[in-house]
This record gives sequence, C-alpha cells and structure tokens, in this order.
Amino acid sequence: MKKVGIVMGSDSDLPVLESTMKTLKTFGVPYETHVYSAHRTPAEAISFACNAKENGFGVIIAAAGMAAHLGGVLAANTTLPVIGIPCKSSVLDGMDALLATVQMPSGIPVATVAINGGTNAALLAIEMLAISDEALAEKLADKRKADAEAVLAKNAAVEEKYN
Repeated sequence: MKKVGIVMGSDSDLPVLESTMKTLKTFGVPYETHVYSAHRTPAEAISFACNAKENGFGVIIAAAGMAAHLGGVLAANTTLPVIGIPCKSSVLDGMDALLATVQMPSGIPVATVAINGGTNAALLAIEMLAISDEALAEKLADKRKADAEAVLAKNAAVEEKYN
C-alpha cells in the first residue's frame, strides 16, 4: 500500500494533524509526518515533493496556516495528489490560509478541505488510495454505513422523545 505524506509548515499545526494521523491509523494506512516550511525550509519541502513518488507515497497532505503556500509548493514539485489543510491562525481565523490554499493557478491543483479539517483530509487521501485498493474501499464503505446507522439511531431517539 502507498504511504500518505503529512507535511506541516510548523509544529504549531500538529494539533490539527492529530485527527489526520488517527484516521489513517484506524484504516491501517501507513504515513510519515514531517515539518517543512514553504518559506523557511523550501529546499527540504521541494526535495520531499520531488522524491515522494519514488519513496512510496501515493498522496501528500499539506497543513499550513497564514500564507499557507506549502500545499502549492509541494504540488508544484510532484504529480501526486496534494490535499491542503488550511490551519486556523490567531489573526484571521484561518481565512487567510483557506484563500491561499484554494487560489492555486491553473495546472497546479491542490485539493482543499475545511479550515482545520484534518479528518476529512485523511478520508480524502484514503479515498484516493482506495481507487486501486479494494480492501481499503470496503473499509470506507463500512465506515459510511456505520456513520449512517449512528445518525439513524439518533433520529430514532429524537423521534421517540419528541414525536
């Protein structure tokens, strides 16, 4: 199975990525986590992206706040799919990171999840890997079914109490 590369611009983004790593672990998807800044360590970030495919990665998740150029830098240096997680900052509540992540020029796409959307980034990466992994696809289907059953159980409880 291909690995997921998780790259954060700063270790201050780590709390957002805890749910990413937990979700990947739950599905049995291997991953590596790194701190490479698009601005302070661009050579390392570029090297990671340039060598990601050869190093066994199938998807890269990039988490960054504020200017949030990390996803774009990684995407510009690999043909692997890159998923951006805009991280909430203390100044603009993550809107700056969201806009920086979604405003990629034509030809260098970065899929983007919600601000601090670590779990959805992991699930999107898993969906991408599941295209060629039937066992992983089944795990996703099972999760969706369990999630739906949990909502229906809550609906039944609400209906019983209030209807």
